[in-house]
Amino acid sequence: MNRALVEFRRDPRFVRRARELKTIKAMVRMYCRGHAHGEGDVLCAACAELADYAARRLERCVFGDAKPACSHCVVHCYSAGMREQIRAVMRWAGPRMLLRHPLLAMAHLMDERRPVPSLPARRGDRCAEQSVCGDNLHGPGGKQDA
Repeated sequence: MNRALVEFRRDPRFVRRARELKTIKAMVRMYCRGHAHGEGDVLCAACAELADYAARRLERCVFGDAKPACSHCVVHCYSAGMREQIRAVMRWAGPRMLLRHPLLAMAHLMDERRPVPSLPARRGDRCAEQSVCGDNLHGPGGKQDA
């Protein structure tokens, strides 16, 4: 059996989200340990659920790697309860990140200064694909003909 070696390359498009996931997991781990929820490096059930939820939200972000900081985002993809939980975690762990994980903390602070991108166009929106509605669906005034 002849095995071909595959060269490993890091895709630069996903480096920022991977770093953000690492930051969120570090914050949740610090919060859980600081509040004596888990034992050792094992997270309690609630903190593990929050970390998994945050990872899923990050993977499915509509902005991809151009995403802004969640506090500045125009799309609120977290449910209300989870949003309050992650805010509590970030409020508690944020200042402590500068001492425990200074590089992640500084990168996170730099990410908060990034401009907020506009929403990506939906797939079914034909006019968003063209710079000007040239398909005559909307007539001369830009309004849809009746």
